[in-house]
Amino acid sequence: MASDIQITVTERNSNRCASSGSKWEPLMGYSRAVRSGSHIAVTGTVGISADGTYSKSVGDQTRRSLAIIAAAIEALGAEMKHVIRTRMYVTDVTKWEEIARVHGEIFTNIRPATTIVEVARLIDKEAQIEIEADAIVPE
Repeated sequence: MASDIQITVTERNSNRCASSGSKWEPLMGYSRAVRSGSHIAVTGTVGISADGTYSKSVGDQTRRSLAIIAAAIEALGAEMKHVIRTRMYVTDVTKWEEIARVHGEIFTNIRPATTIVEVARLIDKEAQIEIEADAIVPE
């Protein structure tokens, strides 16, 4: 986990909720990730740096997004090996191989189900990728 990613966990409605401190979380009323029983759902996560900027590289943004996701999952008592599905929304699907290389590095032995879809735009103009993840923690 990147040391600059700070996750706060709270209890809400019998669920454990992880917050990454994103400016959008309180505005939209959501959590970065929610654990209900053995299931963890991680919301769409862009690859924004701690200073609020984005790398021009979609590969770097992918790596950052997955680091934020990993931090949230770990804060909720799981590991990336528990991820069973990812969904990737990208602004330019022709860059899929750069994205796939990073995703593949992280998930080499895990091999979750995944989807990659091109979208017109993400929440910030500089964001090129947004990733969601679902994990199941063994009982």
